[in-house]
Order: sequence, then structure tokens, then C-alpha cells
Amino acid sequence: MSPAPGRARRQVGPPGEPRRIGYLFVLPAFAVYAAFALYPLLKAVYLSLWNWDGLTLATWAGLSNYADVLGDDRLRGAFGHALVLMVFFAVLPLLVGLVLAAVLHRSQVRGLGFFRTVVFLPQVVAMVVIAVAWRRIYAPGGSLNSLLGAVGLESWTRGWLGDYTFALPAVGVVGTWLESGLVTVLLLAGMSRIPKELYEAARLDGAGPIREFLGVTLPSIRAEIAVALTLTVIAALKTFDLIYLTTAGGPGHSTTVPSYEVYRQAFEIGQVGLASTIGVILTVIIFAISFVITRIGDRVTD
Repeated sequence: MSPAPGRARRQVGPPGEPRRIGYLFVLPAFAVYAAFALYPLLKAVYLSLWNWDGLTLATWAGLSNYADVLGDDRLRGAFGHALVLMVFFAVLPLLVGLVLAAVLHRSQVRGLGFFRTVVFLPQVVAMVVIAVAWRRIYAPGGSLNSLLGAVGLESWTRGWLGDYTFALPAVGVVGTWLESGLVTVLLLAGMSRIPKELYEAARLDGAGPIREFLGVTLPSIRAEIAVALTLTVIAALKTFDLIYLTTAGGPGHSTTVPSYEVYRQAFEIGQVGLASTIGVILTVIIFAISFVITRIGDRVTD
């Protein structure tokens, strides 16, 4: 018996609530997101087109602020420093996290939950505390120089955060220590869901630990690697408080980064338009890198 024509028409389309009802559910969250994320971003784009000190009347600048950023050696250097920090905040923590997670997953050590808590602890400690602690470690009379002197390496001692060559790598090491725990926990979570049958099959084929890791573990955690890289790259590019509390961009301009330049231009020099321009460029770079990482992660997991 065929259904009535009216009933058949009412069933046309996907099952569930009408699409407009779904939009109503999304609307509150989108309103909050638009108020606290989209509007400030659009406002920053608007301000980047003006010369404004934050107090007096603004004058139209057009794209001259963007040309100033590209033509200023200090500002271009700040973006270069951010790329260097990406190695310490993202690449090195990924390598450390892969090794630690693989060893812990394979050995199944006792107290794994406690270890995860310990390595993740830097993520929940205030950055002010971390910066002050590492500043004391790097001080001329701090723990690092004392340790080097105790093992007979006095020639290696220096004021690490005041050295033009070592200041940026010294800050980067803090980032490596800070992000390695997060990456390790993420990768351990991914490894825990790998079926044991895959490892058993690999062992039957004569695979050793390295071949197991390359053939089974690494392909199975590509999604977690993509997430870890996205989070750590964003942390590297937007870092401000660590730089502000340890070096304040010094010595000279050797550790200045885009986020710190936004603060300096807006609140110390009074060039709000230029500060907004730096923020917009930094946002575009973060979006682009995150998009590339996400697309590559989606392709390798399909």
C-alpha cells in the first residue's frame, strides 16, 4: 500500500530536525564567538589601516603599515625569531614526545598515570612562575652555571639570557621543556588505542622494536601528531609572557617576537595601527600554518 501523497511530501529531505532548528542551537555559541573573537579580529584589521596613537584622532594610512612591517628589520627579525622558536616549541617536543611515549607504551611501566601527571604539570603552572624559575636557573650565579662549574666546564658559563647568541635558544629550551609533556600525553593517548593484534602480526613477521614503531605505531598516531603540532606551533608563534618576563626582547632585539612587538608598539611607542598590523599578519600566519597541518593530517589519516 503506497503512502498518502501528503505524507510522502512531508518525508522528503534528511531525517531529523529542520536545518533552521540546527542554526538556532548553534546561534548562542556563535554569538559568543563572534563577540569575543570575530569582532576583535575585524576591529584589528580596521585599525591596521590607520595611523593612531590611541589618544588623538587617527589618520588614514591604507596599506602603509603593512609596508612598514615588511621594510623594518626589527619587525621582520621578530617573525624570524618566531620561526626559530617553532623548532624549540614544536619540532623538538615532538621528537622527545615520540621517544618517551614509544618507550613508555612498549615497556608498560608501573605508575604510568602518575608519570602522565608529572610530565603534564608544566601546562597547568602559571607562566609567570615558569619564567621566574628559569630566569633564576639562567642567571650568572644560577643553577645552570653552578652545575657547569661543578663538572669543570667553567668556560661554558655565561649570562645566558644576556648573551646575543644564546638568549633565543635559551628561551627556546624553556619552550621545549614546557611542551614536551603535552606532546607525550597526546601521543600516549593515541598509542593506547592501537589494537594489540597489529603488534602481534608485526612480531610474527619478524619485526623488531624499530620496525614496529615505524610500521605500526607511527602510522596509527598521525592524527595525534597533527594535533600536537598545531597546538605547539600556535604556542610558539603567540608566545609573549615568557619573552616579556625573561628577556623583554633583549639583549638588543635578539629575542623580540611578534606578540611582544604588538605590546611594544601599542603601549610603549603609541603606534596602535602598526601594532594591529603586526597582530593581523601574525594571525594570518597562524591560520595558514594550522590549515596546512590540518590538511596534511586529514590526508594521511584518510
